[in-house]
Amino acid sequence: MNTPEQATETARIHRGLEHDNASVRLRAALAAGTTPAPRFVDLLVGRCAVEPDFSVREMLTWALTRHPAALTVPRLVDELRCERAQARSQALHTLSKIADRRAWPAITRTLLTDADDEVARSAWRAAVVLVPEGEQPALAEVLATQLGRGARDVQLSLSRALIALGEVITPVLRAAVRDSDPVVRQHAAATERLLRDPDAAFEYAIEEAKRVVALGGDRQDG
Repeated sequence: MNTPEQATETARIHRGLEHDNASVRLRAALAAGTTPAPRFVDLLVGRCAVEPDFSVREMLTWALTRHPAALTVPRLVDELRCERAQARSQALHTLSKIADRRAWPAITRTLLTDADDEVARSAWRAAVVLVPEGEQPALAEVLATQLGRGARDVQLSLSRALIALGEVITPVLRAAVRDSDPVVRQHAAATERLLRDPDAAFEYAIEEAKRVVALGGDRQDG
């Protein structure tokens, strides 16, 4: 049972999170994280699903990381089944920041291949943070099914996620550079280049991969 003072504070946070002014919403999220309380968790998670401002969303995530994972993780996992894409994406983003591996079973193939690019990108980032030891090769195989997907920023996100898994990605990249789709081959070759040379620029790696694919092979065949 909340005290009258707690109820008043919760109502104030709620009003702040619903305010038309993004600065007010930001301050409300900051307050909820500065003095965390279980009664704030639902308010914060609910706002994540609809908040239009990036900075406020980041503050909401920070505020949730300030609360016990035992409270936040189950609530965020529930959000992964929400029809609203932003709810899924922001929940995945927050789970990646909390980094509690109890959330790993919720990072399904469906999320990793979600039709919404932002959901998929958030799932890729969360997966490489949460994946248990020994599960990296299986994760790499699922991620490799997304090679060639989307615009350059989406492709770069996938390449970074794959590279974070380390050398276990080599077999799936070697297979992908022989794919029938030239875009998949280019993306795989660029990712392989970045794995070998992390300082290489992605745009340069893609352009180099295009030239290699146009010549009918990959450098590993040479």
